[in-house]
Amino acid sequence: MAITKIHPIKSTLNLAIDYITNEEKTDEKILVSTHNCFVSTAHTSFLKTREDNKVSGSVLARHLIQSFLPSEATPEMAHQIGLELCKKILKDEYEFVISTHIDKGHIHNHIIFNNVNMVTGKCYQSNKRSYHQIRYQSDKLCKENNLSVIDEFYETYRKKYKTNGKSWYENDQFKKGTSWKSRLQFDIDRAIKQSKDWDDFIKRMADLNYEIKYGKHIAFKHKDKERFTRAKTIGEDYTEERLKERILDNANQRTYAVKKRIGNIIDIANNEKIKSSKGYEYWATKHNLKTAADTVLLMREKGFNSLAQLDNFIKESADKRQELQNKIKVVDGKISTLSSTMEQVHTVTKYRQIYLAYKKYTTDKAFYDEYKSQIIMYQNALAELKKSYTKLSNSKDILKELDSLHEKKNTLMQEYSSAKTDMKELYQIRKNYKKYMGKEMER
Repeated sequence: MAITKIHPIKSTLNLAIDYITNEEKTDEKILVSTHNCFVSTAHTSFLKTREDNKVSGSVLARHLIQSFLPSEATPEMAHQIGLELCKKILKDEYEFVISTHIDKGHIHNHIIFNNVNMVTGKCYQSNKRSYHQIRYQSDKLCKENNLSVIDEFYETYRKKYKTNGKSWYENDQFKKGTSWKSRLQFDIDRAIKQSKDWDDFIKRMADLNYEIKYGKHIAFKHKDKERFTRAKTIGEDYTEERLKERILDNANQRTYAVKKRIGNIIDIANNEKIKSSKGYEYWATKHNLKTAADTVLLMREKGFNSLAQLDNFIKESADKRQELQNKIKVVDGKISTLSSTMEQVHTVTKYRQIYLAYKKYTTDKAFYDEYKSQIIMYQNALAELKKSYTKLSNSKDILKELDSLHEKKNTLMQEYSSAKTDMKELYQIRKNYKKYMGKEMER
């Protein structure tokens, strides 16, 4: 594994290049390479490219440092990895000088590259995204060269849960309300609620302009999209098996379903429009009679014969909703704690070799200065883990438990959402009943 850092150079570019190409640090300059420039005149080449493209910004160059763990890579391997990293991120479009320092017991590359692209004339955009790209390419090269790499289970966790289970792009689009997966999820949920069986569901999805592909995993493609999306990538409740189960469950719960939403009883005595329009008064009276009849019918279908029965059921339903809320909070707390544990385990695993090397070279101040932040992060993470665990957890088990908790939370959220919808309907029935009848119903 290699640690990468990058910072801008705004002055004394020549001194920075002289420092990284020092003979004592680079095995008499054997471990120095350049692209489209010479070491002795690199700074003037950088400035000429800048002048030719009429660039006036304050940043002259970028200084990238790639550090390797002690004894993990040979100087030659480290230098080659550095060259390949330059090719990946700079694409032969920037002049650069790369040197491999071997004087501190831990090998590290220094890469100074022009801030101006010699092909496009534009400045290098240094930001979080470009830095993550550097880290990604560096880690990939380390893996290809059999050096230690990042934890695959942590990476799965990061992609699934650190951005709400979406890729960066999907998460960004979801916030804007334009995520294609959230749209697919909405359409599937809507079709399930309206479907009496699997064939009916497939027809409804087709009516919503989805093409369906069958196989090991069912996939959907909207007419506006180029590719199919496996439904299971939305979540555990969207595999073909679960979709069929949900349709069946939904069909079994249709005993009390109504074809349309119960309307409001209109207050005829105090409605200004009714006072000025006989036609509207006639319509409102007819509407109230029909709404009252629908309300009574729905009450009987749900098994309520009096307002007292309905009120008692509403209270029980409210208690159930509160209980579901409490359960969701408990699960959220466990997810939060376990997510913190995953981060701490990742930090300990990631920086363990650095910490062991530090313990071995306790008198090497240069090593400590180089890796101070990583050493402190390791110590803090380990101290936190020891408060709750006697044995270090592994990321595979944590991810498995997190998956289980998120699935449990999704189930509870669906129950809560369903209960909320039912409560809204019950309140409407109660409101209409009290307004129009005002007394217990007789059988």
